Amino acid sequence: MAQGDGDSAPPGQKQTTIDQLMEHFANDVLEIEDFERRLDLAHAAKSSDDLTALLTDLPGANLPATRDGDQAPAPNPGYSIASPAQVKDSGVVVAIMGGSSRRGYWQPARKNYAIAVLGGTELDFREAALAPGVTEVQVWTMWGGVEIIVPPGVNVESHGIALLGGFDHSGTAEGIPDPMAPTIRITGVALMAGVEITVRHPGEKKGDARRRRRKERRDQRRRLRSGD
Repeated sequence: MAQGDGDSAPPGQKQTTIDQLMEHFANDVLEIEDFERRLDLAHAAKSSDDLTALLTDLPGANLPATRDGDQAPAPNPGYSIASPAQVKDSGVVVAIMGGSSRRGYWQPARKNYAIAVLGGTELDFREAALAPGVTEVQVWTMWGGVEIIVPPGVNVESHGIALLGGFDHSGTAEGIPDPMAPTIRITGVALMAGVEITVRHPGEKKGDARRRRRKERRDQRRRLRSGD
């Protein structure tokens, strides 16, 4: 049965729609204004029909159909990619004696500066439209904290320095990321402060992520003992 207007848009189909819009923009089928409008509508889509309507007037943009005529979503890689033309060169997030955050849908710059002094900053990349290639995050925090949340499948490089503080990266045991996937490269200094980098699925809370990682480690040890 086809999905109606009240159904949720499949995340895989949403990403497929965004990818096809980007391809048509790169091939000069869409003008910049039309591309941006359709991209915003794709991110806000509430149903499969909403997504299909964004592609029906484009050449060769129909999604493959399933046996009963529904649009078949492509596998969801866990992250979104922005058009290179839409990515800013730099961006700044500052928290001084307070808090600041970036979460939900947003477009990080190619180089991002996160500054926290006597305050806290959160950068949640799970629903962000990442730049192709490398997204840099340069952290500087003193008597504060910076939390960075990344989605599964993204390459993460952490090269921070902690002085009387912590610069912690909690990885995942879900296999080797695709070398063609985007990379988030995190550098900087934590002075009497903390930087925490974690991999979490969309909607996953911190406690749920800890339990999932413990289970992943147990499963990995079990596979090693069994020789799989």
